[in-house]
Amino acid sequence: MIVCSCNVLSDHDVRNAVNTADDALRNAKQIYYCLGCSAECGRCARTIKAIIDEAYRECALACQAGCPYSRIMDDAEDEPKVAPAAP
Repeated sequence: MIVCSCNVLSDHDVRNAVNTADDALRNAKQIYYCLGCSAECGRCARTIKAIIDEAYRECALACQAGCPYSRIMDDAEDEPKVAPAAP
């Protein structure tokens, strides 16, 4: 599925970037950089962040206490929930 129509990035592209990066990618800006593009309209940022969180959640749950990705998931759970803007 295409998650970024401006840069024509699919969910597969994002997952592949997360899974193959040398360092943990934590936000959409890092994904764009890794894939050689930049944010345009920004509507895909939440979806990209959700894909990142999903990828690290599986790893953090499977890892031992010292896993560097478990901290990422702790940080994600502390983020405030934002209600969607009214149309």
